[in-house]
Amino acid sequence: MKTYLDKIRRGEPVNYPAFLKKLPERARRVHRDLFETRKVSVNRWLVTVIDDATFSKLVETAEAPVNRLEAAKQGDSHRHVTAVSFVLAYHQRQPGPRPDTVVVVGGDVDMGFVPATNVLVIENEENFYRYRRMLEFSSEVLGIPLTLANCDVVLGGGNRITQPSSLQWLAGYRKVYCAFDYDMGGLQMFTTMDRVLRDKACFVQPSEWKPWLSRFRMLPKTTERFTKAVSLAEDLGFVDLARAFRSTGKFMEQEMILDD
Repeated sequence: MKTYLDKIRRGEPVNYPAFLKKLPERARRVHRDLFETRKVSVNRWLVTVIDDATFSKLVETAEAPVNRLEAAKQGDSHRHVTAVSFVLAYHQRQPGPRPDTVVVVGGDVDMGFVPATNVLVIENEENFYRYRRMLEFSSEVLGIPLTLANCDVVLGGGNRITQPSSLQWLAGYRKVYCAFDYDMGGLQMFTTMDRVLRDKACFVQPSEWKPWLSRFRMLPKTTERFTKAVSLAEDLGFVDLARAFRSTGKFMEQEMILDD
């Protein structure tokens, strides 16, 4: 939204329909009271501000906070990622059951162990706690032996592991194996990691999904989420996974891997 507001303030034409999608819902409903528009070319409109006070509030809202505190002062601390990340990890010197802690502060990492060559990132807590089974599963489907001797195991914890500081830390590994839910959320997480880590990132999945189709049990919450998952799978080249989505109409949670 900030980019559009800056252009409007400078008198530059913008894609007005796209701009409206960026506005808060309340402002979007009354946009005709806030702005006047004149189309000047294909997909470009000159926008005149009618309500200066509301426009100023929009600018204030769009200004990116410099830290978590400033974001909280603006009413939403989640508008800025935390400066500190705590990542749970199992490694050769800490085989469990209590995981070790890695502290990531910006570009600095505080960890009490020498990292292995590779790392396995597990999305959910239950699977992370049963990391030995997940190492076995990953070894089976990838065709490479993974143990704590050559692969640390960390908890992804939703989107925590996709924060820039965490990704910078993971980039120090030779290979980052991603064991996520087989759904829209898991594929979105991997897309983010793949974009940053490139060839280092590897999605953990069977080469043949047919034997696993009975474990696709989770109904998508919306049609949009299902469609998005299929699209992401195809974009990532996971054609067989996209086919599994279509044939079952469902997602597979990674906990189903533990159902031996």
